[in-house]
Amino acid sequence: MGRVTARHRVRHVTAADEVARPETLAVEEPLEIRVDGAPITVTMRTPGSDVELAQGFLLTEGVVAAREDIASVRYCRGVGEDGSGLPQNTYNVLDVALAPGVPTPDVDPTRNFYTTSSCGVCGKASLEAVRLTSRHAPGDDPATVSAETLCALPGKLRDGQKVFAATGGLHGAALFGTDGDVLVVREDIGRHNAVDKVIGWALERGRIPLGGAVLLVSGRASFELTQKAVMAGIPILAAVSAPSSLAVDLAGQSGLTLVAFLRGDSMNVYTRPDRVAN
Repeated sequence: MGRVTARHRVRHVTAADEVARPETLAVEEPLEIRVDGAPITVTMRTPGSDVELAQGFLLTEGVVAAREDIASVRYCRGVGEDGSGLPQNTYNVLDVALAPGVPTPDVDPTRNFYTTSSCGVCGKASLEAVRLTSRHAPGDDPATVSAETLCALPGKLRDGQKVFAATGGLHGAALFGTDGDVLVVREDIGRHNAVDKVIGWALERGRIPLGGAVLLVSGRASFELTQKAVMAGIPILAAVSAPSSLAVDLAGQSGLTLVAFLRGDSMNVYTRPDRVAN
């Protein structure tokens, strides 16, 4: 497994002085995800929880619906860089073998399967496509959560972001019960990867759809993150920053409760406000 942090010497400059000192950086490395041996995407990620990341990605892309759809996940060997020419495990390529009867995804050459740490939409064409692809209906979930509970969640997320505390360079995502109990926290250089990791965690444990759960993200609520929440059957998505217009549109169409600007003791509830109790 690769490192999640690296040390680098920098020159720290202020108006009055400058000093050389070591800094801790978040590691960013590519991960290629293959399905039955065929490459389908490369994402820039922070190493760690790679199996969860791959499984969450495949679920939110509609390739799988449950853990039973996956036969195995393994790292692939590649040619090492030590000059020997012998196969070595680089831990940067994962191959997911689908269970018998699960159709392999069509790799459309017109679709952008390369995802960066800032964007994971991968060429999704429309809100309607997401609505028709999702096998779950967040709008049917009867979950409710108190405003007091929601206000406490960002602090709990920060408490779980150990690498962010050391580097300041990672996004965070967490799943909570509607009572505020922490289910899982994951970090990554890419916000969409952090969300895929927590969804992959749930898939591994047979908890899809994620009924009665709250997904909290440390940044903005984008279309891609809202899409992932819908695909996982999550009824409530909360963000500490702003939502996009497309995220609000998708949440409204899907019956998902979208909360943003969750800071201190206040928030904005953009869709399905009936789920947030005073």
